Formats: sequence, structure tokens, C-alpha cells
Amino acid sequence: MKTISLKIDDSIFGETEKILSRMKKPRNRYINEALEYYNQMQKRIMIEKRLNKESALVKKDSMNTLKDFEEIDYAD
Repeated sequence: MKTISLKIDDSIFGETEKILSRMKKPRNRYINEALEYYNQMQKRIMIEKRLNKESALVKKDSMNTLKDFEEIDYAD
């Protein structure tokens, strides 16, 4: 485990302390869980951005291919 020093806004700290007193959960555990959740959300956002970028890259080519297929004169 790593030890870090952290500066937290007073309002966030106060709200966190109120929540922790009701949950009866150690502050360290709460912060670890919060960071884990935030990391998961950030990974999802990064994947979504990458997929949107890659989708945009192939969109034009896919549309051209579809147009080519539509122009094929199928003989009976």
C-alpha cells in the first residue's frame, strides 16, 4: 500500500465526514472505493471516446462500400 498526502476542499471533507459517521466506514476505505469507482468511470469514458473516433474513421468507407453495392446491376 502507498501512503499519500492529500488536500481536500473543506466542504468536501465535511460532507465526507458526515457520510462516514453514518456508514461507520473508515475514511481510508471510503477514499479507496471512491478512487476505484472514479478510475472505472474514466476508463469507460476513454473507451467511449476511442470507439467514437474509430467509428468516425470507418464511417465514410462503409458508406462508400454500401453505395458501391447499391450501384451493382444484378442480372437475372
